[in-house]
Amino acid sequence: MVERRQFSRVIYQVPTEISQGQVKVTGSVQDLSLHGLLIQCNESKQLSHDVPVQVSFKLENSDINIQLEATIVSTINTSMRLRIEHLDIDSISHLKRLVELNVGDDELLYREIEHLTDLGSE
Repeated sequence: MVERRQFSRVIYQVPTEISQGQVKVTGSVQDLSLHGLLIQCNESKQLSHDVPVQVSFKLENSDINIQLEATIVSTINTSMRLRIEHLDIDSISHLKRLVELNVGDDELLYREIEHLTDLGSE
């Protein structure tokens, strides 16, 4: 199987809230990258794959809240793969720093940010 992943994923487990219109469910972030995240959610069947979701989680041991809009790519049992569609400037700065601290390779991180910027201009 060919690895298609273009962004480094880091294991980062924190509680999260996912909302879609009036539907609000809770889950747990399992891992994340600058482009997406994996969430465990027992209530994932309540969410539609056709409508973006709002995801919110706090960074561990801080008051920093990451908020993003994402698309559900796939759901297998209670695991949801999400593709990040939009992040506000503060959230992307904090997410970048989180990945930077966990990847440990500045050059790799900058290549990923450059690739992410290229995706946004398509």
